[in-house]
Amino acid sequence: MESEATEALQRTVRLIVTGRVQHVGFRSCVKKTAQNLTVTGVVMNIPDGTVAVYATAEPVILEKFISLLYSCPRAVVRDLQITEERLREFDGFSIVFPE
Repeated sequence: MESEATEALQRTVRLIVTGRVQHVGFRSCVKKTAQNLTVTGVVMNIPDGTVAVYATAEPVILEKFISLLYSCPRAVVRDLQITEERLREFDGFSIVFPE
């Protein structure tokens, strides 16, 4: 019962992050931040130079997570587009590497 109540309070968002966010350790910073806040999801580089993040957590935790992305060292976040997604479950938080 408790896990159902917790799930109902969670949401999933997709973030598209632009700026200097590739080849500067940004994905590792995103993963570490997510793990510290118990956010689940994935982060990946996109060929156009942006980074995509799918994250699931309670809304207040997601807000904190998103705000902390601006403080990743060596990265410069210029824009962050947030799109609400259908609730997705992830096993922890991982970096997805291109094949």
